[in-house]
Amino acid sequence: MPASLRTTLADVRQTPRSPAEIWATRQWVRDMTPRLARYVADGDYRQALLARIHQEARLAGLAPELVLAVIQVESAFRADAVSSAGATGLMQIMPFWIRELGLPADDLKDPWRNLRYGCTILAHYLAVEDGDLTRALARYNGSLGKTWYPERVMHALSRRWTPTGGDAVERATAQR
Repeated sequence: MPASLRTTLADVRQTPRSPAEIWATRQWVRDMTPRLARYVADGDYRQALLARIHQEARLAGLAPELVLAVIQVESAFRADAVSSAGATGLMQIMPFWIRELGLPADDLKDPWRNLRYGCTILAHYLAVEDGDLTRALARYNGSLGKTWYPERVMHALSRRWTPTGGDAVERATAQR
């Protein structure tokens, strides 16, 4: 496993949450809840999913809105999605990542586990690409050198997931 990925994993496992972060998460969840209703009908699951997305994104140093955009493009928020290439879950994780990051028993259809993998992988690719979001997104998708996938994610980010009063593209790149 690359050293930068080990560092990201270690940070993710040990970062506590302050009361201010908890309040910010609640405000963000409140802002995003109606936007996600189109994809996730169950209100309790929608709230839990948003809180977990915020937490995993924060732990990985990502803007949670970016993670929402990736999930929208990858799986349309279907935890049981499987691509023709075998990518699985919300963030469409390839099974080989279990050998690199996890345990043989990890279930990539488990939304919480999938989010941990996806956020960690995307943070790793941002580090590899020195913060270049376009290249990191293309690498995440396996389409490095092409821009169609990053363009789709950035379109989803700006059209649906931009926080009230915020610039989604600036937030997505500033988290790193």
